[in-house]
Amino acid sequence: MALVPTTGADGAAVFTEVNMGSSDLSSTVRATVIQASTIFYDTPATLDKAERLLAEAASYGSQLVVFPEAFIGGYPRGSNFGVTIGNRTLKGKEDFRKYHAAAINVPGPEVDRLAAMAGKYKVVLVMGVIERDGYTLYCTVLFFDNQGCYLGKHRKLMPTALERIIWGFGDGSNIPVFDTPVGKVGAAICWENKMPLLRTAMYAKGIEIYCAPTADSRDVWQASMTHIALEGGCFVLSANQFCRRKDYPAPPEYVFTGTDEELTPESVVCAGGSVIISPSGAVLAGPNYDGEALITADLDLGEIARAKFDFDVVGHYARPEVLSLIVRDDPATPVCFTSDGSHK
Repeated sequence: MALVPTTGADGAAVFTEVNMGSSDLSSTVRATVIQASTIFYDTPATLDKAERLLAEAASYGSQLVVFPEAFIGGYPRGSNFGVTIGNRTLKGKEDFRKYHAAAINVPGPEVDRLAAMAGKYKVVLVMGVIERDGYTLYCTVLFFDNQGCYLGKHRKLMPTALERIIWGFGDGSNIPVFDTPVGKVGAAICWENKMPLLRTAMYAKGIEIYCAPTADSRDVWQASMTHIALEGGCFVLSANQFCRRKDYPAPPEYVFTGTDEELTPESVVCAGGSVIISPSGAVLAGPNYDGEALITADLDLGEIARAKFDFDVVGHYARPEVLSLIVRDDPATPVCFTSDGSHK
């Protein structure tokens, strides 16, 4: 394993962590998780940064690149949007207006650009975004193949804590696992990964490369990632942002709450911890807590069969006559119009 220093978008050092160990190149996929911060409230600049990072990952031969939760649109860490029980402030409503403006429509021009980037650099791309659907926002992951085609999306089913104030809820119609040139790829976002029934649905769809974009940089997150790799017999790729206070707008425009620490511009407010784990539970690369990074490993896809020989959670180790799961995968829509065929 090696740490290869490169130059980041802001001129700072970016470290690329690479695990080059693989025995069978015919069944090997080189994968990269991106650990970097959003340029908050500036979606065009964030897209430019994403392309620079994607180009760098491709230069190392990466075939699959995973970005963090809410990379496009931003994770509003430390903001409370002026919400208390029974009251919302004018400043909080203005904060939401600006956050809404930084989100993207799906489909839309930003999605088209991301698709073009995936095709240009010949990578399967998994990107965390804030999706704007009218005036409701969703924490979403978008998927693109290496020919530049948009494959689809996953909306976060269950926002955590105050996230429920600003993000809508996904439904069973967008829990996809896509069959791509690098394997069967899907994603669950942050604490969704703690939902055993959601994981089971993804295992039943045959997921091989399980992406876990997150905003959780705690050490205990690593235990969840290792457990999922072992439980699902799949590779787990967790991408988190590394952010300092200066990566967000300065006060009074953007105020951090929920911390007793006196924050300086250099204070780390999200320490990363991005990691790649094999189906046997071995850590292939990461976790990285040092700064913005491109964390890369070679995935030996033969490891999946070797792991599932011991334990196949929805195969020989399942007991469907005792335990079963029903997934309601129809879209949940509040209004249906019979004239457009949406009412069934």
